[in-house]
Amino acid sequence: MDYALLRKKMVDEQIVARGIRDQRVLEVMRQTPRHLFVDPGLAHQAYGDSALPIGDGQTISQPYIVAYMLASMELTGGEKVLEIGMGSGYLTVLLSRLVERVYAVERLRSLAIPARQLLDRLDCSNVLVKIFDGSYGWPEAAPFDAIVVSAVAAAEPPAALLDQLAVGGRLVIPLAVDQGEYLYRFTRLEQGGFESERLLACSFVKLVRRHGGR
Repeated sequence: MDYALLRKKMVDEQIVARGIRDQRVLEVMRQTPRHLFVDPGLAHQAYGDSALPIGDGQTISQPYIVAYMLASMELTGGEKVLEIGMGSGYLTVLLSRLVERVYAVERLRSLAIPARQLLDRLDCSNVLVKIFDGSYGWPEAAPFDAIVVSAVAAAEPPAALLDQLAVGGRLVIPLAVDQGEYLYRFTRLEQGGFESERLLACSFVKLVRRHGGR
């Protein structure tokens, strides 16, 4: 299969056509081999407009949602970013091409180990990986310029993640509110507190955590 052509088609028809204009995000998604992050039997579906299973009840998110989350983080290149729920490692690789340093947390060893191996294969030397409960964040590496969560939390984000944002930092996270699931962005304000924005409806696996909530 011509995966490069499929990637271009994915970006043009699923992402650009829906309004994503961040050229850095578009370029890394054109270059990154998404088919490597799914079971070989699903490689022919890797560039389709849907999420796909990756084992242990987890999924690799729909390409448009991945692009939307990246664009919502408003990355410029010099950031230190925390990723909660690395799963297959696809978003991790994209982040590694966009920022200075990535701290990725995954609670499932069965996903984290092969994801780390794939990161090494793709020369992502600016990524650190921890197998842990993501709701605690990575406090010893805080503060972060951006945090992204690939699992839906209850109505409020984990307090630890908000605490680990730098001033001006953005947390992009799906929340279960109003009998639905929505992507939110929280920005830490210089004068204190956070600005909260509801971005769009979404669907994610649940954030399993000990740190309060479900």
